[in-house]
Amino acid sequence: QVQLVESGGGSVQPGGSLRLSCAASGSILSIYTMAWYRQAPGKQRALVAGISSGGSTNYADSVKGRFTISRDNAKNTVYLQMNILEPEDTAVYYCNAAIRTSVIQKRADYWGQGTQVTVAS
Repeated sequence: QVQLVESGGGSVQPGGSLRLSCAASGSILSIYTMAWYRQAPGKQRALVAGISSGGSTNYADSVKGRFTISRDNAKNTVYLQMNILEPEDTAVYYCNAAIRTSVIQKRADYWGQGTQVTVAS
């Protein structure tokens, strides 16, 4: 069984910063791509940023230059540093990871429970 546990959400004023963390635990053989998604009220869940096991990254256009995704493979943890936050960044942020749990299992997608980020004056 695999769990992704997120932390670091909260409320911040426009222009502020937050750092999200997501730690994977359980029966893990390998972790491939890790990513952050977000879902704002009334909108579909959308990719914010992703990072491969080798460290290659990709970002949504709306967060380029403001957000940075990183990972610590020794800790099975992915981070999202969010700077210059805007009200439009308000959403529930979800951690996602492609994980293989054994040699006889294919990789599968796992999700965290979500953490609320609110940007308001």
